[in-house]
Amino acid sequence: MTGLPNRLQTLSIPGPAGNLESLLVEGRPDARYAALVCHPHPKGGGTMHNKVVYRAAKVMHELGLTTLRFNFRGTGLSEGEHDEGRGEREDVRATLDWLHARYGLPVLVVGFSFGAYVTLRACCGDTDVSGLAALGLPVEAEGRGYSYSFLSTCTLPKLFLSGGADQYGPTETLEQIVASAAVPKTLVIVPEADHFFAGKLEQMQHALREWLVSRFFAGAHAAGSPTP
Repeated sequence: MTGLPNRLQTLSIPGPAGNLESLLVEGRPDARYAALVCHPHPKGGGTMHNKVVYRAAKVMHELGLTTLRFNFRGTGLSEGEHDEGRGEREDVRATLDWLHARYGLPVLVVGFSFGAYVTLRACCGDTDVSGLAALGLPVEAEGRGYSYSFLSTCTLPKLFLSGGADQYGPTETLEQIVASAAVPKTLVIVPEADHFFAGKLEQMQHALREWLVSRFFAGAHAAGSPTP
């Protein structure tokens, strides 16, 4: 897509446990949405610079959306301490509030792994959020259990996008979770991809873009240049 600014802005967004280190790329002035992308578990090395997070953010920006990535509390230069997903939900809400206050737009939220779990918990029922994409949704990772019973009442449009060989989210278990979730919902499995979509990042991007275009960009098609 032409005519898009591509300058990264480094920001410090106030959060409930201190400032959150963030990166923002401005989108088209006529965009109907903004985007927020959240990273995997910091105890496993997850940051906003993770490859999956970067590739997902690139999809959002190529669709013309102002796109924000940030580090959860205690990660990188973000202040505070890791809180096993509890305080991180408040970090998501703080960045959502910041985006909405600055641009006045509904937000499309993407989370990867731990970030997917946190964003689903934080955003279901949020009137400022128009859609949620959960990449590599974790079922159990390194002894951490994740419960998704709350999805039965989450009526926001949801994409569940995982690898067929995801070691932290077996397909059969993921299918059961998605089956119990409220509509609208979409499940996409990238064949042979592991949790990190190693060697399959382009397929992940394509699936994410297809869902976004079909759900949020009426009259556009994935091969073209939709106007947000």
